[in-house]
Amino acid sequence: MVSIKEVDPEIFIQKLAEKLKNEKIITQPEWSYFVKTGVSRERPPEQDDWWYIRAASILRRIAIDGPVGVSRLRTYYGSRQRRGSQPERFRKAGGKIIRTILQQFEKAGLVEQVKNEPTGKKKYIRKGRKLTKQGEKLINEIIKSIVKPSSN
Repeated sequence: MVSIKEVDPEIFIQKLAEKLKNEKIITQPEWSYFVKTGVSRERPPEQDDWWYIRAASILRRIAIDGPVGVSRLRTYYGSRQRRGSQPERFRKAGGKIIRTILQQFEKAGLVEQVKNEPTGKKKYIRKGRKLTKQGEKLINEIIKSIVKPSSN
């Protein structure tokens, strides 16, 4: 079995985004056509299906990083903000988009919340969201569709 880390991320995200869009697993809200993805951006995304691409990328990040929260994802998708003659500074991405996508994934049954609970000897599991069995199954289907044609 091929790991998600061994698959080309660009192809994986593209195929997963197509599946999310075609099977209507998640839906793009009306307000998403007018928002920027973060304070460091000057304009909204130009692609029509950017919502599904971001959702596929978030699902991939959850699969790789284990339990991950909105704050960690905001940092991952953040970028440098141009401030004129002042030096650039890093700014986190907007949280509304990430939160809404995660809520849609929860409603679809692909991810679930993990609480911060002790596991013994004062070790805590990171809280956030992790993949469910259904989410792992979806990711494995995409990996198989990518690996199978290229091995022939």
